[in-house]
Amino acid sequence: MNAVVQVMLVLGGLGLFFGVLLSFAGMKLKTNTDPKLESLKDILPGVNCGGCGLAGCSAFAEEVFHGKAETDGCPVGGAELNYKIADIMGIHASVSTRKTAYIKCVGSDKESLFLFKYHGVEDCRAAVRLVGGGSKGCAYGCLGGGSCIKVCMFDAISVVDGIAVVDNEKCTACTVCVKACPKNLIEMVPYDKKIRIGCNARDGAKSIRANCKVGCIGCKLCEKSCEYGVIQTEGQLARIFYEKCNGCGVCVEKCPRKCIVSVL
Repeated sequence: MNAVVQVMLVLGGLGLFFGVLLSFAGMKLKTNTDPKLESLKDILPGVNCGGCGLAGCSAFAEEVFHGKAETDGCPVGGAELNYKIADIMGIHASVSTRKTAYIKCVGSDKESLFLFKYHGVEDCRAAVRLVGGGSKGCAYGCLGGGSCIKVCMFDAISVVDGIAVVDNEKCTACTVCVKACPKNLIEMVPYDKKIRIGCNARDGAKSIRANCKVGCIGCKLCEKSCEYGVIQTEGQLARIFYEKCNGCGVCVEKCPRKCIVSVL
């Protein structure tokens, strides 16, 4: 028997040995997998969006199974999935406030000053690398390039008059868009709270007036008019404490810049 044949036989034998070994190991692991864990993996949406804060649906199932994650940790599945997970685990379902993404800018093309006309890749992350952080005079404003749209797997974001807008009914609060926005304009807010601050600018009032007709100038009229202490001005910018807000809308009426809006 020549050397080539011997080598082939040895390699073939090794391949067969390791194949049998891997097959046995796979069967052993499968046998030891808890049915509850498999059931959890089966009912999860499988989109692997990362909204639960983990690498994907499989990782979330593992965390729930080992008691390290709450049953309502999947924003995509919503309340229905929450109760299914709790039923499988034999525990009470966790209850948390439904949230939605909000883009803190109402400075549309009509209200905003543009320093130049941008011609390039339709992507905010590309546009923001330009001098001044983009074509808008306001360094904090939405560029409308659609970086958030590209990462949203639920078709919940669109660009209207040059700024990105979230469809609250489609949003699953997966938070992927939050990470995609180079201007840090997107935050998660309670779904049932409809009064929002549509500005994220932190420049002085003079600069804001020059660059945007609807930018917050920190006048504090909203803060003074709210009898519930829901709004406070921090530095140049008004902020809403959503847990206190009853949606009365007085601040919307009093804001001279129209940057406080109701999304009803």
